[in-house]
Amino acid sequence: MNDGHPMRIDVVTLFPEMVEHAARFGVTARARERNLWRLTLWNPRDFARDNHRTVDDRPYGGGPGMVMLPGPLCDAIDAARAAQRAEGVAATRTIHLTPAGAPLTHARVAELAKQQDAGYILIAGRYEGIDERVAIREVDEEISVGDFVVSGGELPALMLIDAIVRQVPGALNDAESAAQESFVEGLLDCPHYTRPEVFDGMQVPAVLLSGNHAAIARWRSMQALGRTSQRRPALLEGRALTAREHELLAQYRSGEWQ
Repeated sequence: MNDGHPMRIDVVTLFPEMVEHAARFGVTARARERNLWRLTLWNPRDFARDNHRTVDDRPYGGGPGMVMLPGPLCDAIDAARAAQRAEGVAATRTIHLTPAGAPLTHARVAELAKQQDAGYILIAGRYEGIDERVAIREVDEEISVGDFVVSGGELPALMLIDAIVRQVPGALNDAESAAQESFVEGLLDCPHYTRPEVFDGMQVPAVLLSGNHAAIARWRSMQALGRTSQRRPALLEGRALTAREHELLAQYRSGEWQ
């Protein structure tokens, strides 16, 4: 149980049921049960200004698709912000999930997770996107979960929620799990193995069966460095490797560990 106010996350979405359903599983669900965070959903259709509950219209200048109307969207955001303020949330940050945003990184997730008494409003756009004037008027930050396009911002919002919540103390059963995940140290994670020792002719690396914790830690560091070098070399470009890391990387590349 969180002794203070739980982190509050409001999502503005045309498909609130989609977000609510996905949040009922796994780590995010258990963290909600422990009152580590709260989820509130706002549908712009509830703020539509006509009998047809219209939330989109054709873009000025022509072109395919539709754009979300600024009126209902801004009203939904304003209502979410007012509700957070009434609940005593000291600082609310509004985040728009969009491919045009800054790439989401573990470092940014960690920063957001630290603000456990904060409130976040996530805007999940649809169609061709939101009216730019909404972004100017309401948005504090734009975040992208990758260089690709999906049908709406609900899945990116859920990804951001999951990434943040699992960093909140008490969300994971094992306190070390979050500290040892990929990207925590700016590297990919090392490979993991479990029983049986031999599966389909493939053996678990002997070092993991040795009981030598120092040797295991060294092997895991070497694997993380080696995997990052092979699969995501850009992650190492801005990293000043220590003498030990240079040694481990050289050993990995030489194949001595195999």
